[in-house]
Amino acid sequence: MVGPRQVGKTTLARAIDAGADGSMHAFDLEDPADRARLEDPGLALRNLEGLVVIDEVQLMPELFPLLRVLADRDPRPATFLILGSASPDLVRGSSESLAGRIAYHRLTGFDLDEVDDGQRLWLRGGFPRSYLAVSDRDSAEWRRQFIATFLQRDLAQLGITIPAAMMRRFWTMLAHYHGQTWNGAELARSLGVSGPTVRGYLDILTETYVVRQLQPWHANLKKRQVKSPKVYLEDSGLLHTLLGLESQVQIERHPKLGASWEGFAIRQIVAALGARPDECFFWATHGGAELDLLVVRGNQHRGFEVKRTETPKTTRSMHIAIEDLGLDGLDVVHAGEKSFPLTDTIRALSIHDIVASLDPLE
Repeated sequence: MVGPRQVGKTTLARAIDAGADGSMHAFDLEDPADRARLEDPGLALRNLEGLVVIDEVQLMPELFPLLRVLADRDPRPATFLILGSASPDLVRGSSESLAGRIAYHRLTGFDLDEVDDGQRLWLRGGFPRSYLAVSDRDSAEWRRQFIATFLQRDLAQLGITIPAAMMRRFWTMLAHYHGQTWNGAELARSLGVSGPTVRGYLDILTETYVVRQLQPWHANLKKRQVKSPKVYLEDSGLLHTLLGLESQVQIERHPKLGASWEGFAIRQIVAALGARPDECFFWATHGGAELDLLVVRGNQHRGFEVKRTETPKTTRSMHIAIEDLGLDGLDVVHAGEKSFPLTDTIRALSIHDIVASLDPLE
């Protein structure tokens, strides 16, 4: 199970423990006592039975070769649930050692189907402690501390030696590019580093689950199409903190208002559909036609535009997207209260109806 820090992986593992029928053993690799228990990992793990939970596994990548051996036993006396705050590609040895022996489940923060206040979710983001804080001020303080700890401790634990101040500056600049097509050359000039270096910064934040890269869809058309990804901060609360916004009023007055709401809506659509990151794209041509979100699974091509308005309208670009991408229909997700048809193939979908109206991908 993977996902950012503080998103609830350990809490969920404890819930699995509470409902488990057999024996269960837990190791938290941030706990010095548990690290000591694993000083000889073969001796500690080989004879265990039932469910074995290893939390923050990225702190001991040397465990992965042993886990491969233990997973290959027949019969297999133990099942391993490993929790991590970084993608397998970032954790040395994990992808190679456990290839074909592991299934990944990505855990995100709260989504609209789990809360009763969508406006608060947008303002504070989906981290449980941020959303559930007593006040907006307490929520903002929690997010500031999260960012500081992430930069000063969490990245260092992964062996990343980029100075925290540099990564903070990059992350803040990225917040101002939220919802825009990646322009590494411009960011590199602003930071005084090379293009490959700034791209490495982006990949680190993506692989630690705090940034989403929405890749472009390349249809087989004779039109020139955009080929760089769009970049979004994964959590709207962290976005607002990096932009220095702590209240609804401040967000409503900020130039990134529309982009913030767009990123929030896209995340909710993806969650409602149960789509994987590699199934989600945007589409744009140099002639001006574009689609905010294209979700592809098998023969299913589902298109979405996001408009922060109560009165969405059709555009020529929407009709072009339907024709060029072979969409059965297109949803325009908007901020109003009601959903209604705009044409035979275009529906105005209220963000409040996303959970009830979008069928998960098959």
